[in-house]
Amino acid sequence: MKNVTDRTSNPFGMRPDCARFVPGYGDANAHFHVIGDHPGVHGGADTGVPFTNEAGRRLQAALADAGLLETTGDEPTVNRTYLSYLHMCVPEADGPTEADYTELEPYLDAELRAIAAHVLVPVGARATAYVLENHTARPVDETLDLETLHGTELRGAGFLVVPALDPAEWTDAAYDRLVDGLRELQRTDYRREVDLGRFIAGDQPYHVR
Repeated sequence: MKNVTDRTSNPFGMRPDCARFVPGYGDANAHFHVIGDHPGVHGGADTGVPFTNEAGRRLQAALADAGLLETTGDEPTVNRTYLSYLHMCVPEADGPTEADYTELEPYLDAELRAIAAHVLVPVGARATAYVLENHTARPVDETLDLETLHGTELRGAGFLVVPALDPAEWTDAAYDRLVDGLRELQRTDYRREVDLGRFIAGDQPYHVR
């Protein structure tokens, strides 16, 4: 089953209860779902598109080098990729509270289920902890070693996961490591699908997530 929409920005019509928000952006049938923290960290308050501040553009450049974006900028051209946040509302100066994250978690969960990407790319410590806790069997605690996990492939429950350090903290080596990790993953059969064609009439495959 595929999502049928010609909208790149907010293809699922998400409307959280806040004055300003940055909705998900990209391919509604993406293979790769990139998840950041919130607009105050990774940008978008001015453009309405995730990852459009200085750190976000560094991430965009890496995604483009890895083949997941065709162009970068305020309205990047995606390639099998979707960009969104744990907390899509533009926060107050002191950032979202724990209660704020909890309140908006259902929106991200709805996007994850609707897109059903094969690979999750959480960006930064909070997004990575969320993905590992909810979509893998790996234990998560305050000693999360994101520098070690950065750019590496982890197997989750229904997803592959490639964590990334916050791009504001990247060295050139960290940039290259993420690009290389995503390129290498795409050389494999990373798709998390099952062929149910044997259960229906005819001899055509029927792949589902």
